Amino acid sequence: MSAEEASKQLETMSLQEKPADAPAPAAAAEGTADAPAGGEKKLSKNQLKKLAKGKAKKDKKDKPKWNQPGEGKKKKDDAKSKALTLPKPEFVNTTPKGHKKDLSATPMADAYHPQAVEAAWQDWWEECGFYSCDPKTAEGKSDDEKFVMVIPPPNVTGSLHLGHALTAAVEDTLTRWHRMLGHSTLYVPGTDHAGIATQSVVEKMLMKETKQSRHDLGREEFIKKVWEWKGEYGNRITTQLRRLGSSVDWSRERFTMDEMCSKAVIEAFNRFHEDGLLYRAERLGNWSCALKSAISDIEVDYIELEGRTFLEVKTHKGNANDPKGRYEFGVLTSFAYPIEDSDEKLIVATTRLETMLGDTAVAIHPEDARYTHLHGKHVVHPFNGRKIPIVCDAELVDMAFGTGAVKITPAHDPNDYECGKRHKLEFITVLTPEGAINNNGSQFEGMMRYDARIAVEEALKEKGLYIGKEPNKMRLGLCSRSGDILEPMITPQWYVNCNGMAKRATDAVRNGELKIVPEEHEKTWFQWLDNIRDWCVSRQLWWGHQIPAWFATKKGEEGVSKLDMNNNDRWIVARNEEEAYTKAEKVLGCTRDEIDLERDEDVLDTWFSSGLFPFSVMGWPEQTDDLKAFYPTSLLETGLDILFFWVARMVMMGLQLTDTLPFHTVYLHAMVRDKEGRKMSKSLGNVIDPLEVISGCTLEHLLSKLDGGNLPPKEVARAKKDQAEDFPEGIPECGSDALRFGLLAYTVQGRDVNLDMKRVVGYRLFCNKLWNATKFALQFVSDFQPTANILDELMSSGKMALRDKFMISRLMACCDTVNTCFQNYKFGDAQAASYAYWMNDLCDVYLELIKPVIKDTSEENKDSRWAAQATLWIALEAGLRILHPMMPFVTEELWQRLPGRGTLGESETESIMLAQFPLCNEAYSNPGSEQSMETTMNVIKACRSLRQQYNIANKVSTHFFVKVESGQPEDSIKSQIDDIKTLGRASVVDVNIDEDSIPKSVGIVVVDETTTVLMDIKGLVDYAAEIKKLQKQLTKNANPLGQLEKKIAAPGYEENVSDDIKAKNLENLNGLKKKAADIEEAIANFKALEELEKN
Repeated sequence: MSAEEASKQLETMSLQEKPADAPAPAAAAEGTADAPAGGEKKLSKNQLKKLAKGKAKKDKKDKPKWNQPGEGKKKKDDAKSKALTLPKPEFVNTTPKGHKKDLSATPMADAYHPQAVEAAWQDWWEECGFYSCDPKTAEGKSDDEKFVMVIPPPNVTGSLHLGHALTAAVEDTLTRWHRMLGHSTLYVPGTDHAGIATQSVVEKMLMKETKQSRHDLGREEFIKKVWEWKGEYGNRITTQLRRLGSSVDWSRERFTMDEMCSKAVIEAFNRFHEDGLLYRAERLGNWSCALKSAISDIEVDYIELEGRTFLEVKTHKGNANDPKGRYEFGVLTSFAYPIEDSDEKLIVATTRLETMLGDTAVAIHPEDARYTHLHGKHVVHPFNGRKIPIVCDAELVDMAFGTGAVKITPAHDPNDYECGKRHKLEFITVLTPEGAINNNGSQFEGMMRYDARIAVEEALKEKGLYIGKEPNKMRLGLCSRSGDILEPMITPQWYVNCNGMAKRATDAVRNGELKIVPEEHEKTWFQWLDNIRDWCVSRQLWWGHQIPAWFATKKGEEGVSKLDMNNNDRWIVARNEEEAYTKAEKVLGCTRDEIDLERDEDVLDTWFSSGLFPFSVMGWPEQTDDLKAFYPTSLLETGLDILFFWVARMVMMGLQLTDTLPFHTVYLHAMVRDKEGRKMSKSLGNVIDPLEVISGCTLEHLLSKLDGGNLPPKEVARAKKDQAEDFPEGIPECGSDALRFGLLAYTVQGRDVNLDMKRVVGYRLFCNKLWNATKFALQFVSDFQPTANILDELMSSGKMALRDKFMISRLMACCDTVNTCFQNYKFGDAQAASYAYWMNDLCDVYLELIKPVIKDTSEENKDSRWAAQATLWIALEAGLRILHPMMPFVTEELWQRLPGRGTLGESETESIMLAQFPLCNEAYSNPGSEQSMETTMNVIKACRSLRQQYNIANKVSTHFFVKVESGQPEDSIKSQIDDIKTLGRASVVDVNIDEDSIPKSVGIVVVDETTTVLMDIKGLVDYAAEIKKLQKQLTKNANPLGQLEKKIAAPGYEENVSDDIKAKNLENLNGLKKKAADIEEAIANFKALEELEKN
């Protein structure tokens, strides 16, 4: 396209109807202040003055923010809503999988359509190997020249929600940034086998489809079923990550149960045992009766009971005494123990009455004078006659609480467990793994635990030992996987002594080797690790890493139980069965053919394999090329909620097994909650799949998810109302770029994220703005040919106008800010800086300023036009590179469409993701041009404001007069008269002319203490019409004013109305009176101006 053709085309185009930073047009009779009582909008005195003759300073206005729903005029909101809900055109991806999209065959669409823009790029990036990294190249580089990160492996059972999407956005932003900086970059994907979750899912599926339990199938066949399920359903997460644009090296994808990771797990278990850190013991822990397994603390959800509460228990048949079959919780039941050889009784209380079947002591305070006579005595168990000692325990007993006597059940309560150890009490377990009363429960044997609770209460009543019960606040622990109420149970498990590892982990943070960001979380790190307990690593499941330990006996040997801790020396830890036989021969002193080996059926805690992830994915314990080149990794990025359960274990296991920290920095992003601050939860119905935002979804789909949750009916109704108000047409198709960019806006360090999806959806509009701005700008450079060194050529050309220098200086500032923010993990600030660069500096200012420059194709303007085109091309190209780590798809698409692509020599990269990330060149920064442009833009804003105040049509140019202080302000304005005329729609701009030459009928805006802008309004304003509008507003204001005056004057008002309401009414009254006075003053000003013009 020739310069002349481009000029003609520009005459018919407009990027925007008016510059985005101009205040919205307002009729003279309309106000914008907050509305007082009666629904009227309060118009400030200054606003009305400016409507008539404008004597006040121009108000500062925030830039319009596309991401702020509800801001701006209703007309704009309606337009945005319409833009988001427009039907998308039908799109068919014709690019063969793995091929580069041919943009030359496809003209730029009139609007941004995410599906079309994001199609094909991910497949092409993968096919080209852009995500991979050669270990031979990386191995020789310093830590500063490498960036290695492993993904926090999500559970294979699930799908990603928006919390995971935030993780992906942050991690991929960092990965792409480092890759563009030229660092050897590796981002390793993977999924976790999620022992409990996966087994539960497959068991439910099996029961639903075949009516079989896992025990019906047997272990081997059940494991086959799980692998089949994983193959069929376990790839949803990888699909989501690809749609999000995560640039992970898929060739290195790992699953925590694959061969490489399994080998690392076996080696780690053996090394812990060889180092004396691993042992087997009976201890108290969380037990799920539904899963029949011990579970970790992270798998416990807690509910707070305010008092007496009835709950459904799925493992029970139902309480016959309750119409809904529920069981009673949240009560404190008191009963009496008979004292041996006495008529006296000792009253105790409990929230879990069935546990009294396992009581082995009653504790009193040694200084409690009420019970001094009972020291050394016993009570008698009412159901089995067992003598129970009365023990003195100052640590456990609070004399002022209750009766001052505490029942002790060491096998079923954490506090009692410690008391039992202090006093060497008997530990009696009264529950089976399924949660029924065992043979220690007397006549209650075989009853399920909460049925036994009812039966024990009735039996105590019969014996006259029942005292009563009262409501009691309590915290109930639930299994997060099964929903079952957990029981503290003593079971034989494998433990890892973490004391030494924990000290090394805390020392690493204290001495600065390991950095935790934000550093406020260091305190939590120390608090947990300094008080760490040994880690229970065994689970009573089938799916997972089966523990590599075998119980050895001699053939025919009897009476040697694997459950007896005295036989722990018979447990042989080995890397395989062959090694186990060899070790067993030495332990038992016999030959292999005389030995029976039985492998432990339990599996390892899922966190055990996850804790090895940073080095197991690199091939450890083998000294692979990947391990040498990429371990230790650079960064671990994850959510705060798993700081202890995963991050701490990775650090401990990395130090113990590799003698190296697995990473040097931990960045913890905030927890993502819904807009009301609630945790994202399927049961609450507030979990949103990233694909629902990327591709869009209907309102019906959103509402159906609420119906499938566990919310009470009232909450469901409320949630549905909110969803319908927020997304009456469902969630519009936003695309991955808008989702990523929107989520990054929330990453303010140290705070939880209350995620308003409506705000995230708003960034779809920014993508559209980016698309349209670039499409519009491409017309400006259609006849421009860039070079490989275009920036240096431009800066040394001597052809740049002040506006060009300003644009390059703002680009340098943006480069500096974004790089600094990425370095310091301030993603929200980086997002805001890049957003402001595009919206404010490039679109609102520079693109508008150069319109007449590009249109002028005369020989005299040749140099200025070239400089403007070069500046614009640089600003676009570098601006897209700045955005790319955050918005990979749309930036690739637009970058590939820039003129000159493929002609810039050997240094030109095939993809934007391989191009150099823009760096700040201080020599090209120009604070003077920025200051000058700020001064000029303030004048332009005043010009726009005056035009809007007096309703001047766009086609009418106006005459402005600028009074400004001499020096830099005056020089800036005079040097940019053409720019002021362009953006201010001025016919003439006179600066500091003689006062007598300024007409009397002018509108005025005081910009600041140094600058005032005046506009000649003679013949431009219909004063009669404006006065009529104001009189109508005055009449409209009189009604609420009169009503409020009448209300305040009513008899009894002072005596019967609260001070708060009286204060509010007085405030509203004063506002309405002020509004009336302001309108009257504005009418007077318009009349005065009308008289001036007549004379």
